[in-house]
Amino acid sequence: MYDANRLVVGFDLDMTLVDSRDGIVACMQSALGSRGVTATPEQLWPLIGAPLLDNLAHFLPADQVEAAADDYRADYLVRAIEMTVPLAGARELVQAIHGAGGTVLVVSAKNPPAVTATLEHVGISPDVVVGDLFGHDKSAPLREHGATSYVGDHVGDIQAARAAGVTAVGVTSGPADADALRTAGADLVVDDLCELVPRLAELAAD
Repeated sequence: MYDANRLVVGFDLDMTLVDSRDGIVACMQSALGSRGVTATPEQLWPLIGAPLLDNLAHFLPADQVEAAADDYRADYLVRAIEMTVPLAGARELVQAIHGAGGTVLVVSAKNPPAVTATLEHVGISPDVVVGDLFGHDKSAPLREHGATSYVGDHVGDIQAARAAGVTAVGVTSGPADADALRTAGADLVVDDLCELVPRLAELAAD
């Protein structure tokens, strides 16, 4: 048993709560293609979850990155939201946390308007949404909101949880496999969020 006040679960967004790969790839290819650059899904897939400017900088000269990011963000709100679906167990896990009296926060590298639009589209209602943060930078809102655990698919998410001093939970729905997540310091690794629904005690504070 646990005190509901000590169940505050943070989540990454892309490839943790939602499968957004098709929309991300389509918008990246459009932003790059308009600048004469071709990128395959295989090249883009490992980058999902990292900051947009960093990802674009893999393919474009520095003086084109900001404009490409503006194009990507505008295109994303028009096209990619509708292409996004919840991952297995995402809605059920969020509902279980709320049903137990706990708090849900989403901390993502995606910009806040896209985070909010994506969550509304897939029917997930967190208590707190924070955007534009990646890796260790995510630890600040986790500490601020009293998170007891953080769930993510990227090694940067695990690093954020460790930096915040909370339980680090890796899910293998993204580019990183179980070994990579454990090497980064994950306390727990699951294949999908369905596995966590009956395990809320492991996401709460001791």
